[in-house]
Amino acid sequence: MSTIERLKNEIELAKMPAVPGLCFRHFQGESDYPKMVAVMEGTREVDEREWVSSVEETAVDYAHLINCDPHTDMIFAEVDDEVVGYGRCWWSNQVDGSIAYRFFAHLLPAWRSTGIRLAMVRFLKQRIRQIAATHPADKEKNFLNWGMEAESDWINLLLAEGHEVVRYGLEMVRPNLDNIPDCPLPDSLEVRCGSDAESRQIWEAAREAFRDHWGMSEWSEESYTGWSEYPTYQPHLWQIAWAGDEVAGGVLNFIDHKENADNGRLRGYTETIFVRRPWRKLGVAKALIARSFQVLKDEGMTEAALGVDAENLSGALHLYRKMGFEEYKRGMTFRKPL
Repeated sequence: MSTIERLKNEIELAKMPAVPGLCFRHFQGESDYPKMVAVMEGTREVDEREWVSSVEETAVDYAHLINCDPHTDMIFAEVDDEVVGYGRCWWSNQVDGSIAYRFFAHLLPAWRSTGIRLAMVRFLKQRIRQIAATHPADKEKNFLNWGMEAESDWINLLLAEGHEVVRYGLEMVRPNLDNIPDCPLPDSLEVRCGSDAESRQIWEAAREAFRDHWGMSEWSEESYTGWSEYPTYQPHLWQIAWAGDEVAGGVLNFIDHKENADNGRLRGYTETIFVRRPWRKLGVAKALIARSFQVLKDEGMTEAALGVDAENLSGALHLYRKMGFEEYKRGMTFRKPL
């Protein structure tokens, strides 16, 4: 990159942290993906994050961003030409009619006492305010963020910025796949695995079912395209309940083999558990989860995991506990009026 191009790409902040060699810049395209992955991997141990990032999955993510232009809505922090952190912001229309504005700022642990992360956050907030000014004035507008308890630096920053915890979420694991219960389905339903041909109908059914959940964003066409290109899109593992030609409910199971290898375990995920309104309170979710345990066991897995809203009004947390899941991590949703 020439000197002129570099100067055009730099971001000037009113308050620069006093770090020798520090500069902020915009996104430079695909060449940034390995640098983003390096930052994520460099934060994983301290933040106790189990998910393993990769250039390939980052490319899929950034090919299908929703309400986000990475060239204007990202910030990179470099020290002596090495990327030490980056952040991004975006927005979404919520099912309740409000607009949620989200951001993150990842930073390598060695630089977390320097003010770099706060500088990135304030840049992203300013960018969000510019975006929000183009949206209808009568809409409720909120910053909405997420953090796990182990991410103490991130949580403390959000709290110091006036963001408040409004909801808790739990990561749960069933530590073995023994003693799988026999849970019958209503006679009117049949279960089969998913397929590419039926994936759109299944996705639409899940979208309808999740509209009842707290804090849900509208699912866009782009989110379907991105989902179907991700490595964890594994229809052959899904358990889908059908009422004739209608989807009654499903569990979209997947196995992240890269994550398992890195963490030395054999875990499958029983995620995107949904039941449409006409078939609720009939034991459908329980039966599909039990079948999912067997599917994962047949694939050689020894445990199952999922995430759940701790205040889910449908009784999901109680059901998961009955099915043998135990809480092992807690996360928080933060909100602040824009």
